[in-house]
Amino acid sequence: MKKKENLIELRHIKKCFDGNTVVTEDFNLEVKKGEFVTFLGPSGCGKTTILRMIGGFELPTSGEILLNGEDISILPPNKRPINTVFQKYALFPHLNVYDNIAFGLKLKKLPKKEQDEKVRHALEIVDLEGFEKRSIQTLSGGQQQRIAIARAIVNEPELLLLDEPLSALDYKMRKEMQLELKNMHKKLGITFIFVTHDQEEALTMSDKIVVMADGEIQQVGTPEEIYNEPSNLFVADFIGESNIFKGRVVEKKKVSFCGTVFDCVDDYEIGTVIDAVVRPEDIQISAAEGQIQGEILSSDFKGTFYIVFVRSGKNEIEIHSLKNFQPGTTVKLYIAPDSIHLIPYDSSINHYEGVLGAYSEEKGLYAEFSDFSWDIKPEQIFSDIKIENGHLIKNGQPIQTEGLRIEASFQPSAAQLSDDAQAGVVQGRIISFLYVGDHYRYTVRSKSEEDYVVDDEYLWNQEDYVSILIPKEKVSYRILNGKNKIVK
Repeated sequence: MKKKENLIELRHIKKCFDGNTVVTEDFNLEVKKGEFVTFLGPSGCGKTTILRMIGGFELPTSGEILLNGEDISILPPNKRPINTVFQKYALFPHLNVYDNIAFGLKLKKLPKKEQDEKVRHALEIVDLEGFEKRSIQTLSGGQQQRIAIARAIVNEPELLLLDEPLSALDYKMRKEMQLELKNMHKKLGITFIFVTHDQEEALTMSDKIVVMADGEIQQVGTPEEIYNEPSNLFVADFIGESNIFKGRVVEKKKVSFCGTVFDCVDDYEIGTVIDAVVRPEDIQISAAEGQIQGEILSSDFKGTFYIVFVRSGKNEIEIHSLKNFQPGTTVKLYIAPDSIHLIPYDSSINHYEGVLGAYSEEKGLYAEFSDFSWDIKPEQIFSDIKIENGHLIKNGQPIQTEGLRIEASFQPSAAQLSDDAQAGVVQGRIISFLYVGDHYRYTVRSKSEEDYVVDDEYLWNQEDYVSILIPKEKVSYRILNGKNKIVK
């Protein structure tokens, strides 16, 4: 089978607004010919900006956009073989259906007979044959969306961009249009790039999903890969519902969490700290058999299943069950090995670069970081250090600390959140959080745009302004020589 070639390549794309607001940086992606690719992520993650750059409505600050291997980064939209369907259909209300669809064909000055044939074929694809003379105002929202798609495909573009085109439709119409778009893609054979924040929509329609957050790609994969094998906690939490438990690999293909050892299929080194992801539909409730014992907290009917919450120790576990359970009932939960997905604990979080000052007997040793500065005991950084005549001595030689780059790091569990702005070392706003078994994991963004990850048992809200308490004794340090190079 012949390997599909790339239609679009995004290479090291950076986009800034107002000179210093970075939306995306070093964004790289390949889209194959004929694929249905969906950009999925929360509002403000940069997905529409990327789509607009592909369409030519925004220009990248730097980087390349290649179409069939040729750089189109600065070409205007009308010079690109790309059409876009917008969230607001942008139909001409004073023109009928035929004239809306044929608008681009008329600009190209195609013969009337050819226009008629192309419009007829486009209407067949969107299942609106015979609507040529209808007024736009007489059409439903779903029909207007189909006309917008027909107008885009009538020009036979190599690439069709769709910017949240179904968001204005009601639930039933959205479901119908999802299937319609998928069928259209198969009929046309052209490449679709679709933008949405709706996870179900992305999973239903796509060949490939690009999950985004904060202008960065979190994971690229098939719907099955994204759902069953999330690469990080953001993807696991954003796509569908997840139970996330902090644990550790204790034996080969055995993991411990919720106070229990489970068999699993992921193979990591013994001792690896992990987050275990278990989907609610993959947990079986039994009165007799299972690895976890707990008590039913609630059971709510959702049409096709019950959402059941079970308390086991400090953990609150969500299960999707076909059966109803009475609150207060003691049950056991069974999780099969292939239902447990392990994500190694992210060791890159909470690492911050700073600069050391000069050592003196009066002031000691201190370091300055983006958001804070504080004193440090020399022995926290240097081994075999001595203080003689007001100087730091190592191996018989004085150490000049001023200007040395330093990295400070701490575990999320070492810090704590407070609403007292004067109490903590760093202040910022909560930009995201997720529930991890028996606590919440918060990401706090400071004014300097640094992110701090904190585990806290108490529930805070997104956008809350908080202060972060970081005990000095819980912070570890290392000296860097240049960018991320450790001094030996």
